[in-house]
Amino acid sequence: MQVRILTESDAEAFRILRRERLHQEPHAFAESIAEHDALSLETIRTRLRRSGENFVVGAFEDEELVGIAGFSRSPRVKSRHKGIIWGVYVRSRARGQGAGRALISALIDRARVEPGLEQIQLSVSIGQEAARRLYESLGFEVFGRERHALKVDGHYVDEDHMVLWL
Repeated sequence: MQVRILTESDAEAFRILRRERLHQEPHAFAESIAEHDALSLETIRTRLRRSGENFVVGAFEDEELVGIAGFSRSPRVKSRHKGIIWGVYVRSRARGQGAGRALISALIDRARVEPGLEQIQLSVSIGQEAARRLYESLGFEVFGRERHALKVDGHYVDEDHMVLWL
């Protein structure tokens, strides 16, 4: 398995995998399929243009994108010490093979080189136990629970907020 930062040339594969994740696990992500489908391929390419503080890591099996995880650092002066992991997804057939661990580990390693970054946060939906165990095994700890964080098809989903202190 190869893990690397995605580039503009990965936009179509990224778009397909993101849509799959929204279809497979709508309760785990804030974005809806309609919101995703409204994004042009050019918008996705723009989002994948690498800047040091905002990037997406991808896991590949035989050149096929099977996992993604995004990282964004706060642009605000008072919260520049924080970064956020978002949009983590691994294709079901690639789960249990270390793709998630490889993605998050690579993301953390890349984020650690950012001057002044002190913590990385993420949110995990209640019920996503495999994801929670992975994050805890990498040193993340829960610092709060948000009730009714998402509302999907009339049902509320709670999320735990987690942090990794660097």
